[in-house]
Amino acid sequence: MSTSPVSTVEELAGRRVTVAGLGVSGVPAAKVLQGLGADVTVVDGADGERPRAQAAELEALGVTVRLGDGATLPKGTELIVTTPGWKPSSPLFLAAAEVGVPIWGDVELAWRLRGRNGEVPAPWLAVTGTNGKTTTVRMLAAILEAAGLRTAAVGNIGVSLLDVVLADEPYDVLAVELSSYQLHWASSVRAHSAVVLNLAPDHLDWHGSMEAYAADKGRIYEGNQVACVYNTADRATEALVREADVEEGCRAIGFTLASPGPSELGVVDGILVDRAFVPDRRSNAQELAEVSDISPPAPHNIANALAAAALARAFGVEPAAVRDGLRAFRPDDHRITHVETVDGVEYVNDSKATNTHAAEASLAAYEHIVWIAGGLAKGAAFDDLVTRSARHLRAVVLIGADRALIRDALARHAPEVPVVDLDRTDTGAMAAAVRAAHELARPGDTVLLAPACASMDMYLDYNQRGDVFAEAVRDLAATAQ
Repeated sequence: MSTSPVSTVEELAGRRVTVAGLGVSGVPAAKVLQGLGADVTVVDGADGERPRAQAAELEALGVTVRLGDGATLPKGTELIVTTPGWKPSSPLFLAAAEVGVPIWGDVELAWRLRGRNGEVPAPWLAVTGTNGKTTTVRMLAAILEAAGLRTAAVGNIGVSLLDVVLADEPYDVLAVELSSYQLHWASSVRAHSAVVLNLAPDHLDWHGSMEAYAADKGRIYEGNQVACVYNTADRATEALVREADVEEGCRAIGFTLASPGPSELGVVDGILVDRAFVPDRRSNAQELAEVSDISPPAPHNIANALAAAALARAFGVEPAAVRDGLRAFRPDDHRITHVETVDGVEYVNDSKATNTHAAEASLAAYEHIVWIAGGLAKGAAFDDLVTRSARHLRAVVLIGADRALIRDALARHAPEVPVVDLDRTDTGAMAAAVRAAHELARPGDTVLLAPACASMDMYLDYNQRGDVFAEAVRDLAATAQ
């Protein structure tokens, strides 16, 4: 056995590699590494029905799996490939650091494996940010498809990059969503062009500080070839561009909801306009699409569309494809999704708004709101959210473990807003919240589920929370008829 650290994928044959975690990316990583001739051990702290099924699948291929063990470094490990959720402070990684074992993320492994099927590697158009990543990546993929390009939306969106980069099907370009977790362990990734959509405190328990979180987001700009796209309304994203070490000729491209300046994309009289990828950008502009082409046309969704358009234009996509792609795009469930209109009140599901930044964007999209909020706060404070959103609030219905934090912020900054505090976390709590919101709402209002919190105190994930909300709304609609 070699004693030198693993530094390339060509060195993996016969080496002892530990995969940290199963899940969407851990299983493909273990299979790929095993196929490359590595001696693979998977460790995972969980020991439930799903991990056991995944373990059985891998063990049938000759992979060793240790469930219920997330701390011990397997003897002889020469490389760790980690899935996104494992903190840098995990005992496994601290033990690896003591003996000089390198750590790659699953994205880093995918990047290093590009082109091994004999094809020219597809360039990556990469997206990160606190909120809006998945929507922007899916918008981008729709635009690229409208341009006739072979593409896929991959990465943190739930599609393993490993599966895609090793697929037999060749791609012209990939729309890649990258989380801060993935970027932390992806030192070699070099995108064609990339965007940081926004920055707000999130996952600070994982990163340790806002500075470390921002630095990991900023890794997406390193080595960019054509464009570093940033949000002119969020100067922290522009600062990350300024700090990045990019290829010669790579440009900084801004996007704004206002009229754009040179080297920016923006909005003029309801039209998305490009003043970045046009001849003589100081005096010329190119119409790309109308705001009405975007669904839904909420301000933050328009910003997502501009970011996607900027990346597509950086790749050479024509304006008509931007328009056609945005028209074809439909948002995922649980992202500002209209459920029903009952007695003149619109019910909207934005269960994906799992932090204060996302909730604020959602609240800004409607004029008069009965807000359903609460869950696991993840260390967040709610004073700024309430202060900036108070003018939209007709009333608030609170559920979940940390609802008191929101209630106290409302008492400090919006004491005139009626609050219903539901002291329950059972399966019927959401239906009770919807009924309470119905009693508080007036015709023309919006009942908005935008929890500003994670869901795991009551639900498996935000998808289940949104599904339960939608079911409760439909039950309400049926009784109102």
